[in-house]
Amino acid sequence: MKLFECQSCGNVLYFENTTCNKCGHRVAYMPERTAMTAIEPMADDVRWVPLADIDQPRFLCENAQYDVCNWLVPPGTSDAYCLACRHNRIIPNLSDPAQHAAWKLMEMAKHRLFYSLLQWKLPLKTTVEDPAHGLSFEFLADPLQFGPKVLTGHDEGKIVISLVEANDAEREKRRLAMGEPYRTLLGHFRHEVGHYYWDVLVRNGNRLDACRAVFGDDSQNYEEALQRHYQQGAPANWQDNFVSAYATTHPWEDFAETWAHYLHIVDTLEMVAASGMTVRPKIDKTGEYSARIDFNAYRADAIEPIVEEWLPYVFAMNNVNRAMGLADLYPFVIAPAVAAKLGFIHGLVHGKV
Repeated sequence: MKLFECQSCGNVLYFENTTCNKCGHRVAYMPERTAMTAIEPMADDVRWVPLADIDQPRFLCENAQYDVCNWLVPPGTSDAYCLACRHNRIIPNLSDPAQHAAWKLMEMAKHRLFYSLLQWKLPLKTTVEDPAHGLSFEFLADPLQFGPKVLTGHDEGKIVISLVEANDAEREKRRLAMGEPYRTLLGHFRHEVGHYYWDVLVRNGNRLDACRAVFGDDSQNYEEALQRHYQQGAPANWQDNFVSAYATTHPWEDFAETWAHYLHIVDTLEMVAASGMTVRPKIDKTGEYSARIDFNAYRADAIEPIVEEWLPYVFAMNNVNRAMGLADLYPFVIAPAVAAKLGFIHGLVHGKV
């Protein structure tokens, strides 16, 4: 993720800002420029003039009226929804304040996901463009009384996200019950879209053999593998070959977990570079724990510099978190075998596999 600025006053903005806290201008995100822009209303009270591109008036996403989106629709169109919101298939009951608030948190995470996907120009067909396999999102609440609880998951492009995951207390309860070191909304989105891109880029992209050579034979029964994982847990020494315990369940989950971690790492390194952070511990005599990002992680030619720079930064950030009495920011180990799997994902998103 980059740092952004207000074109009106130069104030630094967050990706989720809808107004500049300094000058009060309304602001919006322009995905085709990966930039935030201050915007001003036109006389028709429908279109907006981006100060970053004053010659091309634009529409705000329809979901801006619900305070869940701050993106502009594609230029030169009258589309109702932005590039991220056009994939929504089912949204929550907006008459319920709790569901509305949960959806806003969901959209903040989802838009960060789309920031990354658009960086790599990955396929993003809607269900209108591809009814059978288009990417869609359903934000569902558990039934009030009877019926099964909503399970977050993916099926042929349809990603279901349980609204209860937006509740910090409930998500932490589930994290502990599942024995997970990390569980976030953004992590859910990145993991589930990994399943989608396994379908699109691996299965439908004639890369099955290459993927199986790295992640194993995905033809093994998934339900049996899942049941075995929950009954027996991860195998001994799993950290030598997998990025998480859940990744040991089945090659599909290994791929999705590795995909999610690749996005975690690349997006964080972009922010590190944008913030001008340098890690140079005074007691580091070998340089092993020192790093300075001088490249765009989203455009890196290979996985090696990404992993090499990531380790010193995450060591430093974990120590900062511990100084605040918090859990590690990144409680995972990147073993050589895991780095190789990250390398496969890197090649996949850059069309080099």
